[in-house]
Amino acid sequence: MKLGSRFGWLWAAYAVSAAGTWLAFDAFALTALLVLHAGPAQVALLASAGPAVGALLAVPLGPWIEFRRKRPVMIAADLVRCAALLAVPAAHFLGVLGFGPLLVVSMVVAAADLTFTAASGAHLKSLVPRAGLLTATSRFESTTWTATVLGPPLGGAATGLLGPVATVAANALSFLLSALGIRAVGGTEPVPARPPRDASRPRAAGLLDGWRHLLTSPRLRPLFLNTVLVNGLIMAQAPPLAVLMLGPLGFAPWQYGLAFAVPCLGGLLGSRLARPLAARFGRRRVLLASGVLRACWPAGLALVRPGPAGLALVMAVELCLITCAGVFNPVLAAERLERTPDDRVARTLSAWSVTGKAATAALTALWGLLAALTGPRTAIAAAGVLLLATAPMLRGLATGRPSPASAPPSPAGPPPTR
Repeated sequence: MKLGSRFGWLWAAYAVSAAGTWLAFDAFALTALLVLHAGPAQVALLASAGPAVGALLAVPLGPWIEFRRKRPVMIAADLVRCAALLAVPAAHFLGVLGFGPLLVVSMVVAAADLTFTAASGAHLKSLVPRAGLLTATSRFESTTWTATVLGPPLGGAATGLLGPVATVAANALSFLLSALGIRAVGGTEPVPARPPRDASRPRAAGLLDGWRHLLTSPRLRPLFLNTVLVNGLIMAQAPPLAVLMLGPLGFAPWQYGLAFAVPCLGGLLGSRLARPLAARFGRRRVLLASGVLRACWPAGLALVRPGPAGLALVMAVELCLITCAGVFNPVLAAERLERTPDDRVARTLSAWSVTGKAATAALTALWGLLAALTGPRTAIAAAGVLLLATAPMLRGLATGRPSPASAPPSPAGPPPTR
C-alpha cells in the first residue's frame, strides 16, 4: 500500500535515528566502563536511574504535547537529544567528562525519547490513512529490526577503533538528520483544538488521562498490562544472562553478541508477516496468538550450557521470541492508535511509555538483586516462569468481537508511533 512521499520522509527520519541508536547500543555503559573506569554499581545506576528519572520528567509532557502541533515537538525532541549527546564528546575532548554529567545526559535523552514517542504517534495517525496504519507500523518494525541486526556489530567495530564516545557522537548526528527529515515532511498542521471538557478542567487533571483511558478500555487494558510486564521481565533477564554466559559458561564477547544479533532476523520476518496474518485471521486473533507465544520461549534460557549447543539454544530461543514479537508489535501499535480517541493519543502513548520505562527499570534492578542472592540461572528461570504466567492477562482478547483487518472509526477528537 502506498502511503505517500510525506510518510516516506517520516520513515527515512525514523530509519536514520534507529540506525544511530543501535550503532551506539550500550555506548553510555561502555563510556562509563572504558573511559571513566566506573564500577558495576555505577554502570547499573546508569542503566536504571537514567531511564527512570527520564520517565518521571516526561510525565507532565503528555498533556502539554496533546494540544500542540506534533511535528515541531518531534523536531525539538530530536534537537534536544542531539545537543545532549554532543555534550559527551565535547566534555571528553575538554577533559571534563565525569560520571555525574553522563548520568544527567542519560536522563535528558530518556525524557526526550518519551516526548518524541508521544508526539510521533499522534502525528502518524494524522498523516497516514486509517487503513494504512498497520502498513506503516510494520515498516517501522522492520526498520527497527534491521537496525538491531546491523547496528551493534558496526558499533562494536567503531568502538574498538575509535572508542565509545565516537558512537555517541554518531548517534547525535543521527538525531540531527532525523530532525531535518521530519522538517521535510512538510504540509500544514493546525493546532489541535482543546475539547470543552479539557478546557474546563485544571491542567494537572490531564496528567492521568492517558492511564485512565488505558485502564478503562476493555481492549487496551489487557494489552497494556501484559506488554508492560512481559517487556520488563524480558529485559530483566538480560543482565543475569550476560553474567552467566560471559562468566561461568565462558562464552567470548563476540559469541554473546552473535547470539542476540542473528535472531533479530526473526523480527524482520515477523514484521513482514504481521499485515497478511491480520488480514487473514483478524487483529484480535493475531494479538492473542503472538502475544501468548512470545512469552513461552524465555524460560528455555535457563537451560543454557557451555559450548556450541548452548550458543545454539540461546539463538533458537531468541529467534522464536523475536519472531513472535515482530508480529505482535506492529499490530499492537496500530490497534493502540485506532482504539484511542484523537484528542488523547499523546497522553496515552506518554502514559504507556512512562509506565514501560519505569517497570523495566524496577524489574531490572530487582532481578539484579535476585541474581546476586540466588545466582543468575535461578533469576533467569524465575523470569521465564513469570512470563509463562502472563498469558492469562490476554484472556480479554479471546472474548471480544473480532478486530477487523481495516481500522475501525476512531472514537472522537483530534490527532495521531515508538
